Amino acid sequence: MSTQQNTPAPSPSAGPEKPGRIAALAALNALEGAALVVGGIYMLAVGLFGRPDSMQQAEMGGLTLVALGLIPLLAARGLLRRRSWSRGPALITQLMALPVAWTLLRAQGALIPLGIVLAAVAVTGLVLVLDPATTKALGIRGPRTTPEA
Repeated sequence: MSTQQNTPAPSPSAGPEKPGRIAALAALNALEGAALVVGGIYMLAVGLFGRPDSMQQAEMGGLTLVALGLIPLLAARGLLRRRSWSRGPALITQLMALPVAWTLLRAQGALIPLGIVLAAVAVTGLVLVLDPATTKALGIRGPRTTPEA
């Protein structure tokens, strides 16, 4: 007895199916963006309600982290919608995470495991964002070559 699966064909208006690597890359960017926003909110709270060394520095640092967190969050949204512009902010986010991970790895105590996790996320994100399948899924064309005469 043979079993035949009835899978509906995708509608022509839906376009090609989104590869899993796009969703994974979007999830990594959303995770990084959320971590930055949460860190920024924490710094703002310490600046407002705690006893920081410098209230202005804590508040400015918190606002900066929140603003920087919006970049990977917007990139994640663009990736899920398969917008070609989202590749740039996603790439920049991963490149910016590498020196932060390196700094955490050179620290002491509980920051070292955090650096390992951040480094793994950044390298995974770089692999995903630079993968030719990701570029193709986002509709980005490679360099054009001119025909030889």
